[in-house]
Amino acid sequence: MRFIFAIVGAVVGFSFASGSKELFALLVGAAVGFAAADLAVVRARLRELESELATLRKLVSRQAQGGVASGPDSDPPHPDSAPATAPPAARSQPPRASPPPLPQPETHAPPPAEPFKHGPVPGSGPYATTASRGRPPPAGVDAVVAALREYLTGGNTLVRVGIIILFFGVAFLLRYVAEHSHVPIELRLAGVALGGIVLLVLGWRLRAKRSGYALALQGGGVGILYLSVFAGLQIYSVLDPGAAFALLALVAVLSAVLAVLQDSQAFALLGVVGGFLAPILASNGQGDHVVLFSYYAVLNGGIVLIAWFKAWRPLNLAGFVFTFAIGTAWGVLKFQPALFASTEPFLVLFFLFYLAISILFASRQPPELRGYVDGTLVFGTPIAAFGLQSAMLHDRPFALAYSALAASAVYLAIAALLHRSRQSSQRLLVEAFIGLGVVFLTLAVPLALDGRWSAATWALEGAALVWIGCRQSRLLPRLFGALLQIAGGVIFSFEINAPRGDVAILNSAFLGGAMVSAASVFAAAMLQRYRERLTGWDAALAPILFFWGLLWWLFSGLTEIQRRVAPRYEHAAGLLLMAVTALICSALHRRARIGVAKPTALWLLPAMAVYAAIAALEVHHPLADGGWFSWPVTFAVFYFVCKRNEGELGTTLVDLLHAGSAWLLTALLSWEMAWVIDQGVNGAGSWPDIAWALVPAITVFMLPRLTRRIAWPVRVHSSAYVGLAGAGWALFLTVWSIVTNITRAGDPYPLRFIPILNPLDLAELFVLLVLVRYALYLRSPAYSGKKYAGERGILIGVAAVAFLWLNAALLRTLHHWAGVPFELPAMLRSTLVQTSLSIFWTVLALATMLAATRKGARIVWLTGGGLLAAVIVKLFLVDLSRIGTIERIISFVGVGLLMLVIGYFSPLPPAAERADAATRASV
Repeated sequence: MRFIFAIVGAVVGFSFASGSKELFALLVGAAVGFAAADLAVVRARLRELESELATLRKLVSRQAQGGVASGPDSDPPHPDSAPATAPPAARSQPPRASPPPLPQPETHAPPPAEPFKHGPVPGSGPYATTASRGRPPPAGVDAVVAALREYLTGGNTLVRVGIIILFFGVAFLLRYVAEHSHVPIELRLAGVALGGIVLLVLGWRLRAKRSGYALALQGGGVGILYLSVFAGLQIYSVLDPGAAFALLALVAVLSAVLAVLQDSQAFALLGVVGGFLAPILASNGQGDHVVLFSYYAVLNGGIVLIAWFKAWRPLNLAGFVFTFAIGTAWGVLKFQPALFASTEPFLVLFFLFYLAISILFASRQPPELRGYVDGTLVFGTPIAAFGLQSAMLHDRPFALAYSALAASAVYLAIAALLHRSRQSSQRLLVEAFIGLGVVFLTLAVPLALDGRWSAATWALEGAALVWIGCRQSRLLPRLFGALLQIAGGVIFSFEINAPRGDVAILNSAFLGGAMVSAASVFAAAMLQRYRERLTGWDAALAPILFFWGLLWWLFSGLTEIQRRVAPRYEHAAGLLLMAVTALICSALHRRARIGVAKPTALWLLPAMAVYAAIAALEVHHPLADGGWFSWPVTFAVFYFVCKRNEGELGTTLVDLLHAGSAWLLTALLSWEMAWVIDQGVNGAGSWPDIAWALVPAITVFMLPRLTRRIAWPVRVHSSAYVGLAGAGWALFLTVWSIVTNITRAGDPYPLRFIPILNPLDLAELFVLLVLVRYALYLRSPAYSGKKYAGERGILIGVAAVAFLWLNAALLRTLHHWAGVPFELPAMLRSTLVQTSLSIFWTVLALATMLAATRKGARIVWLTGGGLLAAVIVKLFLVDLSRIGTIERIISFVGVGLLMLVIGYFSPLPPAAERADAATRASV
């Protein structure tokens, strides 16, 4: 923290300085920041000491009083304190204050022998603490950061920072003297190397007195020796390659031996980091890659040697990151296909190095941590190595396929050897290697077909990382694996227009997308299985990865259908793909317990509605172009999925699903029947319009019987089918009746038109009867579903529709028999139409009022009276304008006579109260 505040203070001081005072302001700001940080640390330590002192005083005072107060906030009694049940003689003695208990170091029970609890081996030696022994250290990047923080803050911090600065200074000095000095280069390098040896010897001699200081000196000496040898070989060419590599090997072995002997992970890490940085710091940009990679091979050999004795994960990660990061940078800047032969052996060697280190790490764990696996190395090594291999062989897919086969063989062979050892601690490593072997074996097929290797590799490796992160309860592998899933899909999208194989399904385009999908769904399943180990917010990764996999599955499938299936059958094939996807999602929900898979399976219904809408625009009838097969299969799958999941769904969702499917099914059947009838009459007449009402009307008519006969789904979900779906059908029939009565003339081709007995009017009458029957059924005791309060409103609506139909039937009769055009302007201008309507309305009013008088229905009588009043208004506003016509005379005379009849036979029924009073009086 001091150095961070010092850097911040330096930056702030520099920003406020101007002119020649910038350096002074920088130093002052750094000093102020350092002092502020140091003051904060001192104050924190003082508070801790005061708290501990207060606790000790409290405990001593309680012990001096002869016991420990009980209560929820009391401290536990000291083991040496006198028991409360001591004999009376003992209790009578004056209490003796026992010395205060010393603070005990925090102890940690060894973790359970559960695989995939990952972390580096606890440190030991001068850099290890008692609390850290037996506890898995931080994992991944956190482990390296922790090791560097331990190096920079443990022991003499100034000495360690000074060694780092000295290392950089020596590197810059070598470059400077090469350009500005006339001293022979051999003497310069010898002098630098001698300085490193002096640091080594001095550090070795001081190892017993001042271990931290000694280790820092030795680390700096090793780094300077690495720098000197590499500069003499690569930059100045004054060392023979054989001698140089012998010296490098000697330095590597020496640093490994010193680190192991002194049990210092920090020293080993410092030597390795210095060795990797030496070529970069001393390089002039011109050099042989063979020399560079040979030098790195020697360094990695030293890491392998250390890994044979010590499971130091930060050291392994540092070597891994430097090796493959520098190798990748060189490949981007310098690699050419002509250099493949001289580069490939080093890539294979580095791959084998870190494969061996991952095995050694798992086998060199202490007993309490046996079975831990370094997920970063186990899965990061194949990702990095195969990624570089694919970059070098991007234009040679078959060679890349052979590389995948070779990697698969290596992993499967090692897994078999480890399995034969029968060591339970190696079980997790065996599983991981088997998984990697299968992954590379699976990759070989699409790689042999074309070059879509990167997306599949990243997606499958990401799934493996998510798996290892879930098993080990580690956040970093889970996040990195999820990012690889997304990156794999993005990379795959760049290859959409790449050449494809000629074999349907068995081509890299479909198989690659399916592998990306399978990897994402597998990762989502693992996150769901180990959800109790997740931190909370990363639990959202499961649905994200599941839908990402679902997206690529649908995209790959629909793309394959578009490329392989004839255009006329694309909709049927796509509908079948949706049905298969729903079955897969349902199985994933039941088997893998993926929660989001259940609603996804039920999304089949909206998908069916979308395909029905598309079919309405593209095909003539739903059973055309393969629909005769796809629609029945899809409906069967949908009801199967509903049957499997309905026990876990809410009532509202169940009703919506069943009602929606019923609506869609009747719509498709109505469409198909309308098309069949239209083909039979060659598109003439009103027959196709009738077909759209027959199927829903027959369905509503049969609902009571279907409820009794069909147990599932109609009887079980009667509220959905009779209540919700029936109301939807009734509404549709009402709208159909209104629209057809307004717009259709009722052409009975090839039959002759007969009023009421023509096909359209008979269909209208059947619809009205069905609506009345449905409204009465909802009010009857036979209906056990939810009762609705609007049945009277339904009957009023049916009466209004019936009135509209009777008027339309009259107008259709006038159209066919009197030749009046079935158009609104023509009807309004026709005197015959107006006269007929006046008399017809009066007759309807007479019939209504007579029926109301017999039933004593005052409201119905008033309704008829309202219709009669409308007739009177119409006579004076419309019919009276047609002066001198026989129709006007008939209108007035006919209406007047009918009103006399109404007044005689149908007086106004009394109100309910007066009727009751009259009845009581008569009694």
